[in-house]
Amino acid sequence: MTKIIFVCLGNTCRSPMAEFVMKNLVARAGFEKNFVIESAGCAPSIGAEISEGTVKILREKNIPFQQREAKEFLADDYKRFDYLIGLSRSNVRDMKEICGGDPDGKIFLLMDFAGVHRDVVDPWGGDGEDYEITYRDVLTGCKALFEKICGDEINDRREI
Repeated sequence: MTKIIFVCLGNTCRSPMAEFVMKNLVARAGFEKNFVIESAGCAPSIGAEISEGTVKILREKNIPFQQREAKEFLADDYKRFDYLIGLSRSNVRDMKEICGGDPDGKIFLLMDFAGVHRDVVDPWGGDGEDYEITYRDVLTGCKALFEKICGDEINDRREI
């Protein structure tokens, strides 16, 4: 069982988008029983729902999701998850601070999996185009992460 948590600042835009995009990729490949995928925020708006822009883009892309409230990233999450994925470099710094470091090398920046060391665009306060750019970043990063975790199995299934 591979356990992944996506982390941004408020847990209303980028990290829930990544959570549901990854869940969709995993489900489409038939691997949903092999994964636990969640999201959280380093400074979440506790009680806030997923942003309207994120909901809109998930619906446009036909990605299943459940509306839920923002939750906080906690130090205990370090023990619970195999991959702790920050959506920005500041999230990665905050996660390491919250967890007291990264002794097991489990904290990553999402776009690093795609070979691009940069933040996922933060759409908060922007227009619909910002959410589209964020979605493209998230999809690219999640596909690369999924390939890293399950590469051989994915390729074997494609050949069948």
